[in-house]
Amino acid sequence: MATPSRFLRTSGVHATIEADPWHNNAFVMSIDGAEQSHVNLAAPQEVFYEYLRRIANAIDLVKPAGEPITALHLGAGALTLARYIQATRPGSVQHAVELERELLDFVLEQLPLPAGTDLSSHVGDAREELAALPAGLMFDVVVLDIFSGPDAPAHLACEDFYREAAAVLTPEGILAVNVGDEPGFTLVTSQTKALQEAMPSVAAYGTTMLFSRRYPGNIILLGKNSPWSQGWTQALVAAGPHPATVMSGVELDELTN
Repeated sequence: MATPSRFLRTSGVHATIEADPWHNNAFVMSIDGAEQSHVNLAAPQEVFYEYLRRIANAIDLVKPAGEPITALHLGAGALTLARYIQATRPGSVQHAVELERELLDFVLEQLPLPAGTDLSSHVGDAREELAALPAGLMFDVVVLDIFSGPDAPAHLACEDFYREAAAVLTPEGILAVNVGDEPGFTLVTSQTKALQEAMPSVAAYGTTMLFSRRYPGNIILLGKNSPWSQGWTQALVAAGPHPATVMSGVELDELTN
């Protein structure tokens, strides 16, 4: 059987969706041959990729378990986290922004969302679509999952954009930024600084060994307009995947020096 594939006109590459040979009812989406998303249709609450699991852990802390939230996904991928939120917090209202129209259509055709999912999709640039959202629309969670190494779009990897994203958060809401980087972590450093300028509370969350800056990987930056709680740090470290480190406050200066 041929692997489902779709040409993405904006980037000029192909997206494919293949069955995961190791997990029943699970699928892997790749873009230009690189694995990008993993979805378990039978158990969307199970998040396979480590960095997405860490974002899911942070989402778990925003409100009591099971309580609906509002969420904005900037960079939709295969909508793994949107599926997670629907599975764990039924009744949540979600929006997803994706630059590639064909990718959204492809994902929704091949990997339908769970029944009852309330998700509005928007096609376009993340910053432009954020500005175009209806006035007064606020989110408990904003997820930015676009950055990868030195190719991060300059108009998104900046303090001004983070301020715009912070402005649509509810008082206790979080901005979660996935930053994939190479050894040295120059992008992680610059984005931590930019987020610190834009928001009063910032933390970095990831696999412990990554904080040595000697390995490639993903660091999750978490921004809040309210004070960062030590309880959040303890909960995120306990949730894993292990071993995990969370840096905030003065500790976070280790990432910006």
